[in-house]
Amino acid sequence: MRHTEHMLVAFSVSTAGSDEGYVHEAVAAAVRVVRDSGLPNHTDAMFTTIEGTWDQCMAVVKEAVEAIREYGPRVSLVLKADIFGDRTGELAGKLERLETALEQLEV
Repeated sequence: MRHTEHMLVAFSVSTAGSDEGYVHEAVAAAVRVVRDSGLPNHTDAMFTTIEGTWDQCMAVVKEAVEAIREYGPRVSLVLKADIFGDRTGELAGKLERLETALEQLEV
């Protein structure tokens, strides 16, 4: 695999067994890492999705995990990736194609 291939990575990271603070504070620290990364991103109630190369995305996930470690000794990480080659703009592109398909179903 070429490490310059672009991908979407959806991940959820949280404390596991934390004695300090609340989960939302730890998650906020991880989301701050994502937003400061400069990569296209989207956060919803369950996951944060980022778009970039393999190396860019994995570096952000690693840094987000390190940010969570400040809130407890254990970290829970769930990760899903869509590796799609040279295309970019898929964070929005996939949703645009979905909306178009939904509109066609309504006709």
